[in-house]
Amino acid sequence: MTLDSLPGSSGYLDLFPDRRMLYFSNPYVLRLTVIAGIGGLLFGYDTGVISGALLYIKDEFEVVNQSSILQETIVSMALVGAMVGAASGGWINDAYGRKKATLLADVVFTAGAIVMAVAPDPYVLILGRLLVGLGVGIASVTAPVYIAEASPSEVRGGLVSTNVLMITGGQFLSYLVNLSFTQVPGTWRWMLGVSAVPAIIQFFFMLCLPESPRWLFIKNEKAKAIAVLSKIYDIARLEDEVDHLSAALEEERQRKNTVRYLDVFKTKEIRLAFLAGAGLQAFQQFCGINTVMYYSPTIVQMAGFNSNQLALLLSLVVAAVNAAGTVVGIYLIDHVGRKKLALSSLIGVIASLVILAGAFFAESSGSSSGIYGWLAVIGLALYIAFFSPGMGPVPWTVNSEIYPEQYRGICGGMSATVNWISNLIVAQTFLTLAEAVGTSATFLILAGIAVLAVVFVVMFVPETKGLTFVEVEQIWKERAWGSGYNTESLLEQANKS
Repeated sequence: MTLDSLPGSSGYLDLFPDRRMLYFSNPYVLRLTVIAGIGGLLFGYDTGVISGALLYIKDEFEVVNQSSILQETIVSMALVGAMVGAASGGWINDAYGRKKATLLADVVFTAGAIVMAVAPDPYVLILGRLLVGLGVGIASVTAPVYIAEASPSEVRGGLVSTNVLMITGGQFLSYLVNLSFTQVPGTWRWMLGVSAVPAIIQFFFMLCLPESPRWLFIKNEKAKAIAVLSKIYDIARLEDEVDHLSAALEEERQRKNTVRYLDVFKTKEIRLAFLAGAGLQAFQQFCGINTVMYYSPTIVQMAGFNSNQLALLLSLVVAAVNAAGTVVGIYLIDHVGRKKLALSSLIGVIASLVILAGAFFAESSGSSSGIYGWLAVIGLALYIAFFSPGMGPVPWTVNSEIYPEQYRGICGGMSATVNWISNLIVAQTFLTLAEAVGTSATFLILAGIAVLAVVFVVMFVPETKGLTFVEVEQIWKERAWGSGYNTESLLEQANKS
């Protein structure tokens, strides 16, 4: 059933002169987006929960309390699993589809949550973290692509950003859970174990959702694909989408049936797209976002707030700002555009990191004033307020839309792997680096990296707001072979919009 065939709605389309409102009002699109976005919730919950749980893991296991390296390993082992999950997730997505990849991620994540909850020692806990990471890695590749492939181009940025909202919502939820279990026997075991609940919920809801229409079409299941698309588009737009998919299918038939990892680097336009996508993912992490989220309670304690509960409470405020900023980003990404949003976000991040560096420098100089501790907390909140609307959703949105259909799974997996590798490097070195050169200098290093990120976005990332997948492909062909590749430069068209 199409939108304009809804009972009593012959003028349904006329009610929405702005097509963004039309597609956002489609309950089918919203339901698909929210259920697929639970994968982002798992991602965010795991990111946030370990920061609070680590405070109590150190209390239970003295060996962890005495070793910064072991603390970093407990945090980072999930990232190792996520790297493997993301790297294999692209292939799983292309071979078996987005739906089966999501179901697999839920099963693996649930197993990891159970292992963590019953872990008798830090080393079994690390194994559980590895399994959870595998599930998160697969989900981090799958959810943005699944949502993007079922989203109209007018609202694709906002809908994919909803997945990032689920990530930040998961982080906020994790801090609420952490606070709830601070007085319960077994504290950290409950904190880590309840993460299985959303994974189980998503598993059963996903059984009721269809496969991605684009994946179905490419796999020659056209009837199923058209049935899904008809629930998203009106008749006229449906015909255009089918024509685009038919053209993409015909182009794929002229290429090799199987794309290998090395094939990404053999074609100039794919190399350029991957450089932009992977570069954004790397800079997202090297600007320090998950350092702030993983270690925010620890950073708050560094700032002079020694109570575990107070540290968690202040971190909850940071997580709330993160979620609120992401809501703002969902609106801005399809109105302001990806590139402008990323640049304005990075400028704010640089300023916030300088404030953090100054607060910790003053604190380390022996000042007895408590104002610097609060200045550090304000710096953390400002950092999140600037990061979350821009550099939070933009890398995931851009990576979900810049690759041709044939390369989307494998390139998305590779760029997500870059994200997790960068995440691992930052998480594994932050505490050690802070001990070696000081917390203030560490934040200044992150600020310097953010400056490099500004240069990178200006030079290598095009604007893709409102463009179809076919038009985005044309951008890379123009960048690779010159604007003469086509009579009308889509690059200029995108930048004007």
